[in-house]
Amino acid sequence: YAVLDARSVQQWLDLSPQALAALQPGWDDLRPDAYLKDGGRYRQRRHSSFVVDGEGVTQVPHRAHWQPVSYNALHGGMERWFEPMDPATVNQPAWPCLLRRLGALASALKGAQPWYVEAHQFRIDTTDGIGRPTPEGAHRDGVDFVAVFMVGRHRIKGGESRVFEANGPSGQRFTLTEPWSLLLLDDERVIHETTPIQPLDG
Repeated sequence: YAVLDARSVQQWLDLSPQALAALQPGWDDLRPDAYLKDGGRYRQRRHSSFVVDGEGVTQVPHRAHWQPVSYNALHGGMERWFEPMDPATVNQPAWPCLLRRLGALASALKGAQPWYVEAHQFRIDTTDGIGRPTPEGAHRDGVDFVAVFMVGRHRIKGGESRVFEANGPSGQRFTLTEPWSLLLLDDERVIHETTPIQPLDG
C-alpha cells in the first residue's frame, strides 16, 4: 500500500489544487444508499464504470455493483443499483486525468492492458450519531487495486484507516485528513477498513 499527501497527489496527477477542488461539488449531490443491511441512513453514494486504455478513458453503460459474499459478507451476493455519477463531475478535466494516472500505475505493476474501473463516490455522515465508512468490517474488494481519495472531513472524529496483511499479522493505522490525500492498495495482498465516525460535538 502507499499513502500520498495532498501535495504529492497534485504533483503525481499534474493537477492544480483548483482543478481537484472543481470535482468536490460532485459529493454534495449523492443519493441515499438503500442497501445498508444494518438499517443505517449514514451513507450516500453514486457509482459509474469506466475503461481506461492508455490515454483513452471511456464511460461504459451503467451497470449494477456486485461483489461475492466471500469478499463482502454483509452486502455481497446481490445486485446493487446506484445512481450514476453526475456528468458535471465526469466532464471535469481532472476526472479523466485521475483515471489515466491510476491506469498507468496499474499497468506499470501488472503490464500494459486496458483497465476496468468502478468509481464510487461516498459521503458518510453522522445523521444518527455515528457513520460507518466500512460497515462490512476489514475486507478485500475482490479487484486488482483500490484507490481511496479523501475528499473532505467536517467536524468529525474517527475515520481511521487500517491496512493489514491479508496473510499475516502486520498492520498499519493512520487517518487521512487532507482533501485529496490518497490511499493506494494492492487488493490481493492486504485487507482494509475505516473506523466509524462521530460528530465532534452535538
